[in-house]
Amino acid sequence: MLTSTRKGTIIRSALHHTFKTDPGMLPQFQALEGSPADTPGQARNGVNPDADVQDVRAEPGSGRRHRRSSRDSESGVSRVFVLDRRGDPLMPCHPARARTLLKKGRAVAASLRPFSIRLRDRTGGGTQPLDLKMDPGSRTTGMALVRNDGEVLSLAEIGHRGERVRKSMPQRANYRRRRRSANLRYRKERFLNRRSGRRLPSSLQSRVDNVLSWTERFRRLAPVTGIRCETVRFDTQAPESPGIEGAEYQQGTLAGYEVRAYLLEKWGRKCAYCGSAGTPLQIDHVRPKARGGSDRVSNLTLACPSCNRAKGSRTVESFLARRPGRLRRGLDGAKAPLRDASAVNASGRVLFEGLERTGLPVSGHSGGRTKFNRARLGIPKSHALDAACVGETPALKGWDQPVLGIRAMGRGSYSRTRADRSGFPVGYLMAGKSVRGFRTGDIVCAVVPSGRKRGVHSGRVAVRASGSFNVQTAGGTVLGDSHRHCRIVQRGDGYGYRLDTTRQKETATMHGTRDPAFLHALKDGVSCGVDR
Repeated sequence: MLTSTRKGTIIRSALHHTFKTDPGMLPQFQALEGSPADTPGQARNGVNPDADVQDVRAEPGSGRRHRRSSRDSESGVSRVFVLDRRGDPLMPCHPARARTLLKKGRAVAASLRPFSIRLRDRTGGGTQPLDLKMDPGSRTTGMALVRNDGEVLSLAEIGHRGERVRKSMPQRANYRRRRRSANLRYRKERFLNRRSGRRLPSSLQSRVDNVLSWTERFRRLAPVTGIRCETVRFDTQAPESPGIEGAEYQQGTLAGYEVRAYLLEKWGRKCAYCGSAGTPLQIDHVRPKARGGSDRVSNLTLACPSCNRAKGSRTVESFLARRPGRLRRGLDGAKAPLRDASAVNASGRVLFEGLERTGLPVSGHSGGRTKFNRARLGIPKSHALDAACVGETPALKGWDQPVLGIRAMGRGSYSRTRADRSGFPVGYLMAGKSVRGFRTGDIVCAVVPSGRKRGVHSGRVAVRASGSFNVQTAGGTVLGDSHRHCRIVQRGDGYGYRLDTTRQKETATMHGTRDPAFLHALKDGVSCGVDR
């Protein structure tokens, strides 16, 4: 067990992941109790929303009232999840409120990541409607917990391991084939004897399972009343089908958004001619329309403004005649399959059906609507913020907050050997996963009293049979910490965690202008952003 001093240090570090809270300001009661809708001209706790300065209520009996500027209240703070005595979820609270409850002994820490507390003197309470929004992706899925008034309570990004699963499947098949040929040569082949009932391959099913697992976990931590999921990222069937009917739905406010999302994914958000990234990109025709080209998606590419002007109405072969390497890469990119997009499209229906089985109302929304909301509100692009913009989003508050990074790590491997490049076994692994009560993936706190590694190291542990462990901290990996110095803070659950506190509030503008980074015409620029 952790001592009270060490445990308090870890809890304080988890609560101080944001530095936007004045340590002298006591929190409000609103975070733990549901409140009725605000009446016109009066906000919750009797505060006028139009005033520049708000009065924040202190604890009963303190006799003090603290004043907070409305400018400071606009900053986003990641909330702390709250459970009652029976483990039922309540409304998430402000970190300052959680610190007060822990200091007074009214609550205890329930989990470190995501950080949650359990009240010791309360059962039940009023709650407010919360929507769990998600933006499923091939490699990363963004999730956001948003209140009905548009306030973001928590942001998270789940990193999938579908590629690792895909690469490990042939290796597992080779191991099984070798065992059958070496030990059971007399047995008849049975390669079609496995009927799991799954509709997806293992690499895609792992993505679906990660999202469903964290959906259920957020339901246990917060009173989620609805789920909003982005079900369509881009529509490539309509532009590529020459005889399609009813194309008027592309002539409205969202005209061209699905095509832009398709091109950004296909070309990796880089110029197809010079490879520059992080610059405003424009849609260009591989074969110019002046030379018989069309507006089909297969004939569209992305180009920076300088390359687009230099190319003009020339063909890509004549424009890149002196750069054969770039020409070859450009033509290959035009024919490259969209593996990530195919993975999202293939697993979208299975994921949606899994969300419907939760019993909550589930609604699907287009990726074009997400991009429209993000550009209209001036919010930078990221997976978590895309999730916050899914569906109808009139306003969004408190989005500039730390993002909990969740990476699927797995729970170990069934393989008991390591293989070389040719597939032959090299060395043997431990038969058991537990060493001195620790397992790989546990979050530990190692207090080293002396030596070169003296200090406190907190992070994910990798165990060894010798009892000398490696601790992966935020500053790097500490090698060779003895098990005698380690204490378990949270048991491993198959995921690794990190907290991104570097996100700054900025507007999604280009070249410092205040204009939204999107236009309606096909020839206009495409907003640049981070790689998906």
